[in-house]
Amino acid sequence: MRFVVLLYLLPAVLSISFKLPADGSRCIKEEAHKDVLVVGEFTVENIPESHEVDILVKDTKDQTLFSKEKAETGKFAFTLDDYDMFSICFHGKRVDGQGAGRTPPIDELSVKLSVKRGIEAKSYNDLAKAEKLKPMELELKKLEDLAEAIVSDFAYMKSREKLMRDTNESTNSRVLWFSIFSMAVLLGLALWQVFYLKRFFKAKKLIE
Repeated sequence: MRFVVLLYLLPAVLSISFKLPADGSRCIKEEAHKDVLVVGEFTVENIPESHEVDILVKDTKDQTLFSKEKAETGKFAFTLDDYDMFSICFHGKRVDGQGAGRTPPIDELSVKLSVKRGIEAKSYNDLAKAEKLKPMELELKKLEDLAEAIVSDFAYMKSREKLMRDTNESTNSRVLWFSIFSMAVLLGLALWQVFYLKRFFKAKKLIE
């Protein structure tokens, strides 16, 4: 299985096109924070009758977030209970049988994938219609959601910074105690060598 691994700190919108092996798999890995809405839309172009494509979305705990067989186009949405990575995997396969009028097998399929997170995943047009918001009220709602997203990101970065600081302090403390222990062992070994050599020389009557 071949993976396309994306870097952290990506924009809130991911739109890519790639080639899927007609008889293979390709996965896209992304990250999402806790309780952040993730919405995806995909299209597999011009699938011949001789092939099928399945899609599977799951997190690092192998929990299935979305799955669909014989997928040509569709949408999915989910939220995570905690910060985690999730993978979007497309599996191409050939269908047995070659009836009249069926197209011959091909090597690759074209896939278009769009993934939105956070405020980019929200449909503000539908929200405006549902709550009958005026244009100014809708813009204020967007700014409010954006502010909440920024505060959430800062809180997450602060917690990560605290975790890294605690880890560094713990590591420094362990290194310090290991250094003290090493020095004590070396000092003890040196003293033992001095006493041993002194007894050895006395036994050989080389010193008094």
